[in-house]
Amino acid sequence: MLFLLLFAGVALHAQPLRKSSREANMEAAEAAMAEKNYYQAVTLLEKAYEEIEDESLLPQLAEMNYQLRDYTKAARYYSRLLRKDKQNAFIDLRYKYGRALKMNGNCEEALEEFQKFIGATKDEKLKELAQYEVAGCELAMSKTKAKVTPKVLDKNVSNAFSEYSPSLYRDGSLYFVSFDTDEVVIASDSSEEKSAMIFKTTKTDKGWNKPEPLDQKINREGFQNSFVSFSPDGSRMYFTRAIMKGNEVGESKIFYSQGGGDSWGAAEECTGVNGEYLSLHPVVGELFGKEVLFFTSNMDGGEGGLDLYYASYKGEGVYGDPINLGPKINTPGDEVTPFYFDGTLYFSSNGHPGYGGQDIFFTVWNGQVWSEPRNLGNGYNSSTDDQYFSLDREGYKGFFTSNRPGTGKSVRAKTCCDDIYEFEVPRIKADLVVGVFDVGKKPLKGGTTNLGTVSTTEITPVDQKLNTNGNRFDFPLVLDKAYKIKVTVPGYFPDSAQVTTIGLKETKVLEKRFFLRALPETKVKEEPEYDTITTEQPILLDNIVYGYNDDKITPESEPDLNLVLDLMKKYPEMVIELSSHTDYRGVLSTTRTCRNAAPNQRASGYCKKGLLLHGFKPKAMVKLYPSPSMKKWRRSFCS
Repeated sequence: MLFLLLFAGVALHAQPLRKSSREANMEAAEAAMAEKNYYQAVTLLEKAYEEIEDESLLPQLAEMNYQLRDYTKAARYYSRLLRKDKQNAFIDLRYKYGRALKMNGNCEEALEEFQKFIGATKDEKLKELAQYEVAGCELAMSKTKAKVTPKVLDKNVSNAFSEYSPSLYRDGSLYFVSFDTDEVVIASDSSEEKSAMIFKTTKTDKGWNKPEPLDQKINREGFQNSFVSFSPDGSRMYFTRAIMKGNEVGESKIFYSQGGGDSWGAAEECTGVNGEYLSLHPVVGELFGKEVLFFTSNMDGGEGGLDLYYASYKGEGVYGDPINLGPKINTPGDEVTPFYFDGTLYFSSNGHPGYGGQDIFFTVWNGQVWSEPRNLGNGYNSSTDDQYFSLDREGYKGFFTSNRPGTGKSVRAKTCCDDIYEFEVPRIKADLVVGVFDVGKKPLKGGTTNLGTVSTTEITPVDQKLNTNGNRFDFPLVLDKAYKIKVTVPGYFPDSAQVTTIGLKETKVLEKRFFLRALPETKVKEEPEYDTITTEQPILLDNIVYGYNDDKITPESEPDLNLVLDLMKKYPEMVIELSSHTDYRGVLSTTRTCRNAAPNQRASGYCKKGLLLHGFKPKAMVKLYPSPSMKKWRRSFCS
């Protein structure tokens, strides 16, 4: 695995050579390749190829440009090679050709190459990855709207080389990794060469300040110091130290330092997570109620490539045995740069369907298992490599790195090197506006509105407001909650309704208008005896609520029923027909015979203990009749 892929694409070069013959260039290129210095090697091979177009150099030229993330040149050399490959001698390179096209944004051409590769290859793992690439191309071609508009950090942080591994400390300062140079350097195991270092910067109203490297207790010479993260309380900093073998990582181990803010202690190697394998990208998380360390490794027994692991924290830098996160998350490709936030694990992968090379994904922990990984979406992801996702403590601001083109100067190709991007997730807000009117749509003053959250078993009061001067009530709402609103105005029947913020995807003002019926007025007359009530219009009582799988009305319904009781006490000769029905959930068997009800009504429990129950939302209806003769009819209807 190349340094540029693990550590965000640092291009490498030695001192330029004087112009020489093709033989001298070839000899120097072979020596550079033996040292795995691909930047120097590809430069020399390109000079040799320009002298006489030797097609035997095409596989090397294509491969090295691909590894150095110059996807435009890589695609050009792959194309020259494969269009003459009638015998499929370079079939495996067709897979990389497709990826180079995809990361150049040419998804239609890439799709064609992946399909050719799938039909011809015998490598089952590469075939599986190619099938994911096909799904990724289809995703990219769907042209979904970008979820965020990220901005590259200003020139005080960004340079021609790569900056990566952004991590926001609790005091607002930003830590990241860079070579801090615009010149071409060689990353190697020699202490004479420049090393990747951890830097720190702070932000003001004018932008990011000039970064300063951490001291030698953290940035040790001769090591590539990379990937920084912090424990939730800010008392521990984690990072990796790598030793290079030419252009590749020969060794990488996880370290930690105790302290905080401007004072970090000497680095100490973590125990339990390092070994005869690469250990990278440490980040603290939580599983089964205990602190764990998520990290990346290529240790034996994984799913292929680089996998994500976790190890339980035992204290003082000691960890339990690493546990692979399994095939739901890990693939035959590479899963890298994890970040844990509030039960969600973010990571980058080139083994799941994505927009480009490495895409950012997330999976949610439910207490027992992880959910299927989902792509974070367009905007976060591009046609190139997007990695090192992180969030602030509130989860609304964050950073990631990307080698997407268009960010300014670069030491080689437009996609060779990474920059740090910052983004802000729009805060979704929900507000409730309640308006109270009479049935003639005239505003009613002096009302009271009660707001409560609804669960499966109860209603929890949240707020109550009285407005003596108007008919409008405003409430801020919490996301992913169901609410019940109840409105009362003296002289009017109360009313209620429900609203919800569950599943809300954007900021919204929820409006609810209530049109209340006035309580019935009576006119006392000598004759006729039962001409005191002039209406038989039904009055709907929305606040009649039954317990689940029960025929008992809940205490919240008492105020509405008390109004009916008051009417009955005040007018003892008045006949009141009260009917009610529930929804289909938890319907019990009928406990009384419905004599005049239809068979289907009896079977569904339509009549029950004097109330009408059937499969709809809970409702109650009151009818007022001017004659007591309805008592006999009512008794015959349901006994």
